[in-house]
Amino acid sequence: MAEGSTDATRDELEAAIARDIRALTAVSDQISHLFAHSNNLRPNDFRALMYIATADAEGSPLTAGGLGALLGLSPAAITYLVERLIESGHIEREPDELDKRRVLLHYSGYGMTVAAGFFTPVSLRTRSAMADLPDADLRTAHRVLTAIVGALRDHSAATASGPDRPEQGRGD
Repeated sequence: MAEGSTDATRDELEAAIARDIRALTAVSDQISHLFAHSNNLRPNDFRALMYIATADAEGSPLTAGGLGALLGLSPAAITYLVERLIESGHIEREPDELDKRRVLLHYSGYGMTVAAGFFTPVSLRTRSAMADLPDADLRTAHRVLTAIVGALRDHSAATASGPDRPEQGRGD
């Protein structure tokens, strides 16, 4: 294979992955609207729940201030959103064991039950779709997605911080 054709093939693969991620984002957005609608949540409520679940899964739970920074909401707006999610039973506050001045947001037992009821069929379908793929392919896909998520987070942080804006993080 000529050197130029390798680059073209790589460019085509990267473009195909970018298209796949856009399609994944679009269908994920559709599913998020279905979940929000079926649970009387607003779009920002669902986004907040996704940030809270992701942060918990990564071992770095969010504060209300960190969630507000991620959502781009004012302190008053994030307080209202958090209170609404607590009242609906989806999340709860918990003191930070390492810093008692901080309060962390977590899914509640009820919130986990509601999410599991909706997303278990999605999980079963995705597991079924991947059933015939070899483990090596799944490991490779995981490495690719991890690299892309890292790049997108880096870009988001760089764009959000800009010259006149402080870098937004997960804590207060």
